[in-house]
Amino acid sequence: MNNSTTDNLDRRTVVAGAGILAAATALTACSTYGETATPPPATAAPPAQPGGPANALAKTADIPVGGGVIVGGTVVTQPTAGTFVGLDSTCTHAGCKVTKITDGALECVCHGSKFGLDGSVVTGPAKRPLATKPVRVEGDSIVSG
Repeated sequence: MNNSTTDNLDRRTVVAGAGILAAATALTACSTYGETATPPPATAAPPAQPGGPANALAKTADIPVGGGVIVGGTVVTQPTAGTFVGLDSTCTHAGCKVTKITDGALECVCHGSKFGLDGSVVTGPAKRPLATKPVRVEGDSIVSG
């Protein structure tokens, strides 16, 4: 084999290797951006009781005054006795889910945003409140819609 063939093969190997390295670096950066430890499980309401409304999210008795429950993509809170608020569980900062309700605040563990029981921003980085979702009391259940 002559030297020019060997030189071309070596250049191709170097160029291909550099391309693979660049692609691997880009994929690694994309896959780790915004990652945090696995968030803790959300406070979940027990499933609706048999015979309750089909679109029931929770029983009123399961939602403490000054607290709330997370049911799928909906947070149901009870800021004051008898007042129930429905909120979207998607944080307005980066789209993570609100996963904790502690000390009267809804927490997004991805970046530390906290929201009041009415969805208002308490602590950023979120700047916009959580979106509201319509809920109503039907018998002893909280239902969507």
